[in-house]
Order: sequence, then C-alpha cells, then structure tokens
Amino acid sequence: MGTVRAKGVSGRLKKAGELALGGLNHLLWPAVCINCKRSICERDRSLCKECWGQLLACTGADYCPSCGRDVSRYALVEGMCADCQDRKIHFDGIARSGFYSGSLQRMILTFKYYGRTELDSTLGFLVNSALGGSGFIDEIEFFVPVPLHWSRRFARGYNQSMILAKRLKHPRAKINTELVRVRRTKSQPLMATPAARARNVAGAFAVRRGHRFAGRSICLVDDIKTTGATLNECAKTLKEAGAAKVFALVLAVAGQDIS
Repeated sequence: MGTVRAKGVSGRLKKAGELALGGLNHLLWPAVCINCKRSICERDRSLCKECWGQLLACTGADYCPSCGRDVSRYALVEGMCADCQDRKIHFDGIARSGFYSGSLQRMILTFKYYGRTELDSTLGFLVNSALGGSGFIDEIEFFVPVPLHWSRRFARGYNQSMILAKRLKHPRAKINTELVRVRRTKSQPLMATPAARARNVAGAFAVRRGHRFAGRSICLVDDIKTTGATLNECAKTLKEAGAAKVFALVLAVAGQDIS
C-alpha cells in the first residue's frame, strides 16, 4: 500500500515539475506561430487560431480529380470538370491539399523562397493527408519530385519538391530522381497566359539514361499547380519514357479563374 502511495506522489511531483518547466520555457522562449509569428499557446500546435482558420478554409473542398481546381462533385462528367473536357492532360489524376490562399499560400511562399524549411512538418502533414485521400495511393511505385534546374537549385540551396517528397509516407513507393530539368526556364509566374507557360517549359525535362520508368506508375510531387503546364510537361516526358501512369500530388492549386 505504501509503495502504491509513493508512486502516486512521485507521479504528481513529476507532472508538477513538467508543468513548471513548460511554464519557464514559455516565459524564456515564448511560442510563436510558424506562419505569422504571433504569440501562441503551446497547445495551438505551431499555428495561431487565425492561421488555422485560414488553413481549414482553403482545404477540404471538392475539386476536379483531373486538374485540381474547385468544382462540385455533381459537376463532373466522366471524372472531369467542364474545363478539362477539351484539354490534353498528360497526368492521370491529381490530389491536392487545398487551394492557394490565406495561410497556406504564405507558408508555401516562405517555404519555397525564404529558406523556411522548418515548415516541412506542417506542410508534410497536409500533403500526406492529400495523398491518403487521393484514390491512387495504392498504384504508386515511385514518387518523382518536380526537378529544378541545377543553377536554380544551387542558388536556392534546396528543391522544395524534394523536401515534400521526403515527408511522404508510403509502404512501398520510393523517391526517384531520374527525371531532370535540362533547360533553365523563366519563372512560370512571369508568364502571362497558359499558352506562354506551356511554351516556357516545352522540352525542358528529360530522363536519365538507364531510367526505371517503363511500365511504372509514377506520382509527381510539387508545391503549386497553376495552369498545370509544368506537371503536364513532366508527365509527357515520363510517358514518352514508358511510364504506364503518371499522377500528381501538390500542396495547393492556384489560378482558379484561369481558363
């Protein structure tokens, strides 16, 4: 009986010590939102309530499984929205975490351009959630991060798509880097139209000699899809190399109003 009582006292003392240490830690190093830098409680799990609210607002909506843009499931015809019916789309389906807005947009921008690679934990959770609900998760044999040209990779210090790919959880699929960018292109946001974006990346990708894509099901991984020109060119290149199916997995889809 005395032993049980002693263990109970010990447990309460340990819990009190942990609470005191946590309070001191918060006093000396106050927790801040990883997105907007506002002060938060430890229980808020990295984001403030406003950023969580914005994140929830731009995730979870119905979208076209062909292009990823917002659309009601009742507006799909043969698995496509009306805008996809007359387009040549080389990838066989897409999964997204949300649309490019609010706190998700800010996190992606700082993750991509400002070296905030510590955001990979939260963004990794989002992209894994999208993968789990994709409908093609069981078909994937390789994850292929959309490659950067070596000069841009050198200047930035990392490929954000590779970081996302490393966060993905899958029982079998491995990361494959045999798709490469052989030509440095202009930044896609500088291109005014979908046609200009498509011309910008035409012929910009190739596969390495001795690649393992023949007959395989591939999942491209990228941060943002706008018109889909980059993903389309990557998928086209992979299929020309013999890939049986190519899917796409992205954090966000932008350009909801682009026709």
